[in-house]
Amino acid sequence: MAADFDTGDLTWDDITEQTDRIARVLQPDPVPQIVVGVVRGGLIPAVILAHRLGVRDVRVLEITHTVDDSTNAAKTDRPVTRNSASLGDVAGRDVLVVDDVAGTGETLAAVVRLVEQAGAARVRSAVLVVNAANWGGDRPPAQAVTVIGETVGCWVVFPWESAAVRAGEGA
Repeated sequence: MAADFDTGDLTWDDITEQTDRIARVLQPDPVPQIVVGVVRGGLIPAVILAHRLGVRDVRVLEITHTVDDSTNAAKTDRPVTRNSASLGDVAGRDVLVVDDVAGTGETLAAVVRLVEQAGAARVRSAVLVVNAANWGGDRPPAQAVTVIGETVGCWVVFPWESAAVRAGEGA
């Protein structure tokens, strides 16, 4: 990991606190019918949230906005979706899109648009962390993301990627 980047490590306890907080915010509303995890980092929080909310229908969508997994990697011109058919039929359903981190906000916005275009009746989004230092969305994070676990001003290393990052293999 490059020494000139501010980084912050999240622990499993942090993840538990954030997913509990997100679930509490979502529970007064009707629980979503489908949880969509953004591959790769969003899968773990998506499954945890699905369990906390009692949602059995969990889907995945692979979409990336970086050229590789390195710290502060270069961005592609726009988020790239692979195998959008993995989203399945969401028409008329209440969908929660989950990712681990929102940096620029563009990946999450692209997933939300895709789910809306697929005919979902309602689309909400949740992220464990917003990296405010990289945020580039046209709206503030609190307006662009339905539920945010935490806002930080640094690159975040999650517990499921920390060994690879420390070994210099990327996230």
